[in-house]
Amino acid sequence: MALSRVCWARAALWGSAVTPGLYVTRKLQLVRSGLAWGAPGSSKLHLSPKTDVKNLISYVVTKTKVINGKYHRFLGRHFPRFYVLYTIFMKGLQMLWADAKKARRIKTNMWKHNIKFHQLSYREMEHLRQFRRDVTKCLFLGIISIPPFANYLVFLLMYLFPRQLLIRHFWTPKQQIDFLDIYHALRKQSHPEILCCLERVIPLISDAGLRWHMAELCTKIQHGTHPAVHDILALRNCFSNYPLGMNQLHALQMKALSRAMLLTPYLPPLLLRHRLKTHTTVIHHLDKALAKLGIGQLTAQEVKSACYLRGLNSTHVAEDRCRTWLGEWLQISCSLKEAELSLLLHNVVLLSTNYIGTRR
Repeated sequence: MALSRVCWARAALWGSAVTPGLYVTRKLQLVRSGLAWGAPGSSKLHLSPKTDVKNLISYVVTKTKVINGKYHRFLGRHFPRFYVLYTIFMKGLQMLWADAKKARRIKTNMWKHNIKFHQLSYREMEHLRQFRRDVTKCLFLGIISIPPFANYLVFLLMYLFPRQLLIRHFWTPKQQIDFLDIYHALRKQSHPEILCCLERVIPLISDAGLRWHMAELCTKIQHGTHPAVHDILALRNCFSNYPLGMNQLHALQMKALSRAMLLTPYLPPLLLRHRLKTHTTVIHHLDKALAKLGIGQLTAQEVKSACYLRGLNSTHVAEDRCRTWLGEWLQISCSLKEAELSLLLHNVVLLSTNYIGTRR
């Protein structure tokens, strides 16, 4: 009996001695495991601020898109006409910004590699030419917006005179067709005047054969016949020097040609001549680049834009006929030398007046 009590006492003593050790060991294991599992959490909290910033930016962008969508739906339901104008204006700003970035890339590449304008590809050359015209047209709006509170007047003027003040990015699809028709009607008014100027200089042509060719060509066009390419190229010598060379054109003739090229005629004769030379030279460079690229590589919209620039009202002409006409233009343009560019300038009238589908 006494022996059993001694055994029980020893067991109690051993238990009291062993239990704290086991407890401490277990606690240390838990603490270590806690440190092992807690390390990634502390690393994520303190060592990845970029992830938190990205999450915040993503959250703000998502919320902005949601609010913007609700705003668009509100405008579309309650102010449908204003919503159409607002949508066109915002898309126009995006397209203009994209054009500006592309033009900057092209200019940077030209500067880095010492490339001249006429050495660019056709699409790059055309983009720079059109962007310069767009910026020039926007310059007037920028100037009249400088005075305080003048921006309200600018918005009113843009709404009342979109054709005169806005570029094509801010036109509705219907306006694009209507405005192009209006511009072509304006330049078509100068065609009879240009033909009369050609008839008046016939007696001044020294070569008898060229006089006969010029009279025949003017008669064909006035009677509604579309001239052939060889009929126009036969007169190239008349346009290289007196009386139809670029430096021999009269002021009235230059004003009529400026209207036919959609350029302002309200400039002194010296500036008119310089601008006509520059514009015709640019088109000549474009023609060479386009001939190198090939008309078949152009999209339908690019073909129509190219034809409209060169005098054809392509908005109402089928695509295949536009390609045919553009081929005739390139055949004439690529055959001309720099001294004969006056013929290319007059070709805006000679080749486009009676083309199929343009007489209205």
